[in-house]
Amino acid sequence: MSVTSNSAVHGRTNAAGARMRRSGREIVWARAQNDTRFREAMLTEAINELLAGDLEAGKAMFRDYVNATITFGGLAKKTGLPGKSLQRMLGPRGNPTAECLFGVIKALQAFEHIRLAVKSTRRAA
Repeated sequence: MSVTSNSAVHGRTNAAGARMRRSGREIVWARAQNDTRFREAMLTEAINELLAGDLEAGKAMFRDYVNATITFGGLAKKTGLPGKSLQRMLGPRGNPTAECLFGVIKALQAFEHIRLAVKSTRRAA
């Protein structure tokens, strides 16, 4: 998987010789490539946002996870859904059906070789 980058990444220096920082997206991608627990946490947090009722944040986290791991092309193969449809579904204006969303979650669990479960917790009074 290739990642597009701008000129201010990979530890390059600017005209003044100052070291430039990597983009946040690149840092997430690099860590996701090598850290299984980080990928699991990304996926878990995306689902937690959906359960908390924040569809926009959950979809954004799913997009980040998919882009950093399986890619939309790989997810399309696993779900049988067209990649462009998946991108639109998880896009800012997307409105995924429960069937499609749970299909994506099932495919991502299989990709990571994990099984996520809902755990009940009580809020402090």
